[in-house]
Amino acid sequence: MEQTTPIPDTKEIAQKTVFSILFAIAFAHLFNDLLQAVIPSVYPILKEKYNLTFTQIGLITFSYQMAASILQPLVGMYTDKYPKPYSQIFGMLFTTAGIISLSMAAHFYMIIISVILVGIGSSIFHPEASRISFLASGGKRGLAQSIFQLGGNAGTAIGPLLVALFVVPKGQFYIIGFVAIAILALIVLSRIAIWYQNHLSLRAKKKAVIVLPDLSQTQIAISVIILLVLIFSKFFYMASMSSYFTFYLMQKFQLSVQDAQYHLFLFLASCAVGTLLGGPLGDKFGRKYVIWFSVLGVAPFALLLPYADLFWTGVLSVIIGIIISSAFPAILVYAQELLPKKLGMVSGLFYGFAFGMGGLGSAVLGYIADHTGIEYVYQICAYLPLIGIIAFFLPNLKKRIKKS
Repeated sequence: MEQTTPIPDTKEIAQKTVFSILFAIAFAHLFNDLLQAVIPSVYPILKEKYNLTFTQIGLITFSYQMAASILQPLVGMYTDKYPKPYSQIFGMLFTTAGIISLSMAAHFYMIIISVILVGIGSSIFHPEASRISFLASGGKRGLAQSIFQLGGNAGTAIGPLLVALFVVPKGQFYIIGFVAIAILALIVLSRIAIWYQNHLSLRAKKKAVIVLPDLSQTQIAISVIILLVLIFSKFFYMASMSSYFTFYLMQKFQLSVQDAQYHLFLFLASCAVGTLLGGPLGDKFGRKYVIWFSVLGVAPFALLLPYADLFWTGVLSVIIGIIISSAFPAILVYAQELLPKKLGMVSGLFYGFAFGMGGLGSAVLGYIADHTGIEYVYQICAYLPLIGIIAFFLPNLKKRIKKS
């Protein structure tokens, strides 16, 4: 006898936090971002094998990030009007093709094509996945976004570790082993798609109440611009860590590739911890204050990092990771609450802009590293978190809500 997934009643969907779906989408995010993390993790292998410059490394990241950046808002706008519960499965198929291609890429341009495929997969995944997290939150939006982001950050942290253990000792072709992760992701995404389809069917029967911010259109527009500037600051700095931290450690402290990857893993793991904290703290104290603390609060530690020895570099990188990563869940939920009728477009815009700034940052910083040295990159990036002071001008949404 065929089993069907039960559809909860409307009240349950509106008020109950569906943790099974939140954790499922978090695992899907883990698998998705783990596969993305393979790209920067294999840079040392590709750089040595194909004699790449830092500028070329930056262009690889730029190509991948721009493929994700440009498409994400468009995907979000389309799915706002025409929800596609199974779209994430197609996104994962693009990512899988990119991973297979990267394992066999024999020259720079084939690497570029491979990472663009992964970028397209990411652009399809993130807007709809973020929407599902929002819908399954039961009102606990910060917590839901943190759980979702925790999966992504955990995947980003685990990726370099798996590359260090299984790819670095054996070579580029063994990247193909990550296809097993993609298969697991497809299984999880298929189950999420069934819930999402049922959820959409139920919502179609009863129009949902949408909570709007009590702000003028000008205030909303200014707030969105401020949030995007903060995204620029955060992800330009994060680009210096995710793309070049291993090279920095290898050059300054003469670490091996594997040892440098372990340090990168610690930084990325600390980002996962910060992500888990950011959303619930935003729910409790207000997202504006979490955003302000997260971006500006990291400045003293970022300023100290270029002058620290190996031990303190490790300690500071963990502190930086925890603080700076707490911002994104709060920023994204804040933006969703500014424009609650356009969840897909907002999620796509902010994920896309984040990817775009990460890609642009990688390209620019790679060029600087080639011409001035990798250590200088960290000296100039240390000042980026100071931009966080503009978070002071964000309105406090927690006190300015009405129903429409």
